[in-house]
Amino acid sequence: MGFRQNTALAATGEAENDRQYVKALARGLMVLRAFRPEDRALGNAELARRTGFPKPTVSRLTFTLLSMGYLNLDEDTGRYSLHPHVLSLGYPVLQRLSVRETARPMMQELANSCHGAVALAVRDGLEMIVIEQARHSTMTTVPLDIGAFREIALTALGRAYIAALKERERDILLDQIRAADEPQWPTVKAAIEANMLHFAERGYCYSIGDWRPNYNAVGVPLVLGDGMIVAFNCGGMANRVTEALIPELGSKLVDVVRKLARIHG
Repeated sequence: MGFRQNTALAATGEAENDRQYVKALARGLMVLRAFRPEDRALGNAELARRTGFPKPTVSRLTFTLLSMGYLNLDEDTGRYSLHPHVLSLGYPVLQRLSVRETARPMMQELANSCHGAVALAVRDGLEMIVIEQARHSTMTTVPLDIGAFREIALTALGRAYIAALKERERDILLDQIRAADEPQWPTVKAAIEANMLHFAERGYCYSIGDWRPNYNAVGVPLVLGDGMIVAFNCGGMANRVTEALIPELGSKLVDVVRKLARIHG
C-alpha cells in the first residue's frame, strides 16, 4: 500500500485551514519528510513529485534547508541528501523516552527466545518509526534499523498503536488511512476491526503475513506517564514465528509491556 507518499499531507488534517497554520514552515518540514531511508539523494523534481509542490517552490525550500544545514548538496548532480544536523531535531525526543533504556534488555531476551526481532516505535503520520530494536543474532533478512518506517495499518506495531487511541482520535486516523488508499480500504478496515476485537479480548494485536508475506508479528501498546503512546512488536519469519506460536508470543509481549507500564505508565 502506498501510505508513505501521503503521510505528510494526511497528517496536517484540518489544521491547514487554521489562520495560525504557517504553510511555508509546513512545506519545509514536508520536504524533509519526503526522504526515505533507502534514498541516497533526491533532486528537486523528485521532491516535487513526492510532496505535490510546484518545482519552483521546492527549489526555494531546498535552498533554505541547505542554508540552514539540514540538507547536503552534491554540486555535480544537483541532488540533495539529509545532513546529519537533522538528527538534532529528534535527539531531545529520544532523550525524553527513557523507556528505551528500561526496555532494551527485556526486548533482547524476548527476541532471543523466539529467534526473531522486537521493536519499539512511535507514530509518524501514517507510519510507525522504530526508535529501539533488538533481534536474534541469526535474523538478518528483515531491516530493523532505528529510524525504519512501518505502515501503521498493516503491521502489529501500527495496529497496537491504533488500539490505544481514544475513539475520536482513532476515527480521525482511520479516515486518514482510508483517504490514503481508497481501493484497499475495505480489506484494511476489516483487518483493523478484527485486531481491535482481538486486543480487547487478548491484550495484543497481530499481523499474519499482512505487512510482508511469510512474516508474522504481535504488537502491544504502552501509554507513558505523559500520555504519549508507544508500541512494541515481536515477530519473525513464518518458519520461526509460526501462526500457532502467535498466542504464546502475544502473551509474552503483554507481560513485558505490563512490567514496563509499572515503571513508565
